[in-house]
Amino acid sequence: MTRLAVTRAREELAEMVNRVAYAHERVILERRGKNVAALVSIEDLELLELMEDRTDLEAARKALADAKGKKLIPWKDLKKKLGL
Repeated sequence: MTRLAVTRAREELAEMVNRVAYAHERVILERRGKNVAALVSIEDLELLELMEDRTDLEAARKALADAKGKKLIPWKDLKKKLGL
């Protein structure tokens, strides 16, 4: 994995995008020695989003299972209670 200062990345953006897109290289961008962002291929991003969606779905299913048999508050009543 390549590490690159943000200032240098500005100068080499086109090259970095090509390396990420075609060589599937990952680039960590640093500012003052701290990691601030990353360049990843669209395939990596799609995989991350898929994993995040699956985690969210599992959490939603668990919440629904935990709510079974409990008194639920309708959304409109909750909004009213919260002043939304």
